[in-house]
Amino acid sequence: MTDQQGGGLMDRPVATKERPTLKTIAFMTGLGITTVSRALKDAPDIGAETKERVRMVARQLGYQPNRAGVRLRTGKTNVIALVLGIDEEILGFSNQMVVGISEVLSGTPYHIVVTPHAHTKDPMLPVRYILETGSADGVIISRTEPDDARVRLLTEQNMPFVTHGRTAMGIQHPYHDFDNETFAFGAVEQLVKRGRKRIALLPPPSKLTYYQHTFDGFMRGLRAFGAEEVPLHINIDAPLGQIRSAVEALMRGPDAPDGLISSSGSSAIAANAGIEAAGKRVGAEIDLVAKQGTPILSWIRPDIIAVYEDVRQSGRELAKAVIARIDGVDPELLQSVSEPRWE
Repeated sequence: MTDQQGGGLMDRPVATKERPTLKTIAFMTGLGITTVSRALKDAPDIGAETKERVRMVARQLGYQPNRAGVRLRTGKTNVIALVLGIDEEILGFSNQMVVGISEVLSGTPYHIVVTPHAHTKDPMLPVRYILETGSADGVIISRTEPDDARVRLLTEQNMPFVTHGRTAMGIQHPYHDFDNETFAFGAVEQLVKRGRKRIALLPPPSKLTYYQHTFDGFMRGLRAFGAEEVPLHINIDAPLGQIRSAVEALMRGPDAPDGLISSSGSSAIAANAGIEAAGKRVGAEIDLVAKQGTPILSWIRPDIIAVYEDVRQSGRELAKAVIARIDGVDPELLQSVSEPRWE
C-alpha cells in the first residue's frame, strides 16, 4: 500500500504505551503546563471553561497523576485509606460504602485505597502500617469501640481521620454514625404494635460502641411499651450457620420469643432460616425487625419489617469529613448521625 493509496501512512497517529503527562495535556489543549496543572488542582484563578477543557482532555487520555511525583513535590499522597473489615455485612455493606466514598472523591485529587482486615485480628495493625509508611493523607475507620486505641493513636500522630461510628473516650474527632438507639427503640415499638410482648435482640458485638446504643434503645423500648426481653446469647458477628442454629434452638424451646430484632440484614436471613427450621414462620408465630443496608430482605421474606440504613450516604459523609479534616476544619464541625428509614 502506498502513501497515496492509504491516505498517507505517515499521517496516522502512532500507537504508544507511554503514560500521558501534564505535557501531553498541555500539547492537546494549547495551554501551558503550569496552567494545566493548576486547572487540574481547581485553582481559583483558572476559569471554569479552561478547567473543564483540561479535565475533558485528561479524561480522554486516561491521565492519572504520578503519585510518587506528587508526594516528592508536596509531601502528599492524594490517598484516602479506608480500613474496612473483610467480614463485615455481606449484603452489600462494604460495596455501598466504597461507592459513596468514591462518588465524593471523584471530583477531587484523592483516590481511595481499601486496607482490608479481619475483625478477629489486631485492629491496630492496618492503622500502624498506614502511619509507618506514610501511605495516606487521611484515614476512614469503622467498627469503633468506646475506648478506641486507633482513634487515640491517629489523634496523637495528627493524622486526619474520620470514624464510621462514635467513641466515648473524651476525644473530639470527626464521625458519621447511624442512630442505632432510635432504630432499636422503634423496632420494639413496631413489634408491640403487632401484639408482640416477648422480644429477643440479635445485637452487635458487645465491644463495639453501637452495641451500647442498640441495647440502650432496646431496653428503653421494653420499658416504654411494656414488653420483656428473651435472652439470645449470640451476636451478628457469629458465623451465619451458628446464628441459624441458635435461633432455631431458641424457637424450639419453652421460652420462644414472639418478636426478634436483628442488627444486620445477613443475620436476619440466618435468623429467618432458624425460625423456619423450628417449624415457625415470620409474620405468624413471630415478627422480625431487621436493619439492612441493601433493600433485599423483602425479596426473601416480605413479612420482615425492614429498616434502611443508607450506607452509600454514610460513605459520602465520611469522605467529605476526612477531606475537610485534611483541610484543617475543626473535628467538632464534622460530626453527623443519620436516622433510620422505615421501609
